Amino acid sequence: MILEIILAILSILSLLGFFFLILRKIPALSSLPENNQPEESITVKIKRQMNHLPGSEALDYEVHLQKVLSKVRVLTLKTEQKTGTWLEKLRQKSNQKKNGQDNYWEELKKAKDGK
Repeated sequence: MILEIILAILSILSLLGFFFLILRKIPALSSLPENNQPEESITVKIKRQMNHLPGSEALDYEVHLQKVLSKVRVLTLKTEQKTGTWLEKLRQKSNQKKNGQDNYWEELKKAKDGK
């Protein structure tokens, strides 16, 4: 009961502090100039910079993108295959442990009957 009251008070104080900070920043935000121009994407900036390099006329961005995506795909396939083999090994170990425990009880029964 006391813990709930303490948590409620902390929550209310946190919200009040949050609103206080927002109210303090509203004048600074309203004094900022409006930016109506859309932000240029990073890919457009990179392409523009690369066009200034010598020999960039022969570059085909789509071919390079295809190569990069192909390498990423191969890497993910290799990773998936490796994790699949690890998972299979873990399952085999788990099955061996289960079978080993079952053999343990059978061996005890045989030992008891053999005496």
